[in-house]
Amino acid sequence: MILSTLLAAASVPVTPEWTPTVGIIISVSSLVVLLLSLKIQYPLVGPKLPILPISIPAFIGAMAFGHVIGIGIVLGLTNIGRL
Repeated sequence: MILSTLLAAASVPVTPEWTPTVGIIISVSSLVVLLLSLKIQYPLVGPKLPILPISIPAFIGAMAFGHVIGIGIVLGLTNIGRL
């Protein structure tokens, strides 16, 4: 059991280090998801943000999903050798 875990850990590909390019990709993907979240059916359920026309839970969810999408983009670009 331990041997198979060590073998699986040895085959994990190298992930990229943080660079400004990685930060820009994750920031842009978070912004795009935030803009898309303005189109949800009930964006104002819960406490409101003072600046944006969206609630705090929707904002946190959009930022979390944006980070997940951004990480996927970064790992995909790293895998094909573009980053």
